[in-house]
Amino acid sequence: MSSTSARIGEDSELAWSFPMQGQSHFTWEYDSERESLLSLYQKGKDKQWDSTKRIDWSLEVDPCDALGTPEHTLGLYGSNQYAKLNAQEKRELRQHMAAWEFSQFLHGEQGAMICSARIVESVPDLDSKFYASTQVMDEARHVELFSRFVQEKIEMSYPISPHLKTLLGETLSGSHWDMPYLGMQVLIEGLALAAFGILRDKTTKPLPKQILSYIMQDEARHVAFGRLALRDYYKNLSSQELAEREEFIIEGCYLMRDRLRMQEVWENLGFDMKECMEYMNNGPRMRAFRSLLFTRIVPCVKDIGLWSPRIQKAYDDMGVLDLAGADLVKLMESDELQAEALDAERREMEARRDEVHEAIAQGALAASGPDGSTPAG
Repeated sequence: MSSTSARIGEDSELAWSFPMQGQSHFTWEYDSERESLLSLYQKGKDKQWDSTKRIDWSLEVDPCDALGTPEHTLGLYGSNQYAKLNAQEKRELRQHMAAWEFSQFLHGEQGAMICSARIVESVPDLDSKFYASTQVMDEARHVELFSRFVQEKIEMSYPISPHLKTLLGETLSGSHWDMPYLGMQVLIEGLALAAFGILRDKTTKPLPKQILSYIMQDEARHVAFGRLALRDYYKNLSSQELAEREEFIIEGCYLMRDRLRMQEVWENLGFDMKECMEYMNNGPRMRAFRSLLFTRIVPCVKDIGLWSPRIQKAYDDMGVLDLAGADLVKLMESDELQAEALDAERREMEARRDEVHEAIAQGALAASGPDGSTPAG
């Protein structure tokens, strides 16, 4: 971490390790049968990109206003605690909130990198191994991107939230090969996609918009991969096996919902914890925000076949059951198109700058004398 970056809530544990269960699978069946997965693998190869070249890291970022979002969109806005803050304290709060949020994105992407590597090792079929190998590279790029943005631009980082850590641990420690798919591709990646999309659409700052848009282009493929693989597999499971997966989904969704309350931020800033947590649980902005965060998860869970009355009751309790009808394919297509549109816009701006520079150079040449010097006036 750079010398100007602050690590908030630092403790003695800068690494986390635990034994993994399960088996590694080799297969000698090299005749691939699932064209949909092979097409996704080809797309994964075609869409690789270099974060040092595609992202314009020269763009300036105010660490205390990294996203430029309107004040009224902040989760704590409207609370008594927020009303007590002066202008400088509000700027400090913005930095801490952005640091916490992007730090969790960073930790989640490292978890995704490890999960996708685990999928390469444990998934039985070669088609899935092919695609998951491209995802390992994608997730490494995402870790690189978020790490650089947190350290160099926000200049502050937070440790992994207890709720995300718990879900990652359960995702990686299960003995069934499909659990990394279910925990990462459906839950963690699904929630991240929705969170990225909300911030991408709200931010007025070009650098975070680039980062979020381009990462979402990758993540759209990852969620599609999880859906294809799990939908086929779950058709053949027993009711008891499906119930086990549903229990994991329900617990994971509650964990992901609860991790959004940012209690570490309020603790570090010395805010009234009881008031902050009450407002984050029941405030109007956070209720709407939580609902939006499940737009990718709920239809995906239904699509892969985990749609028992128990699952539906849990989503009804969370107030997100009506999201089951969302069109996942259209959402993913929109994510990809927005990234491509951003690329086209940047190419157009670069072309205009080149034209201006060329016109200035031609003007300077025309004004100079035969020997290149400027004639005396």
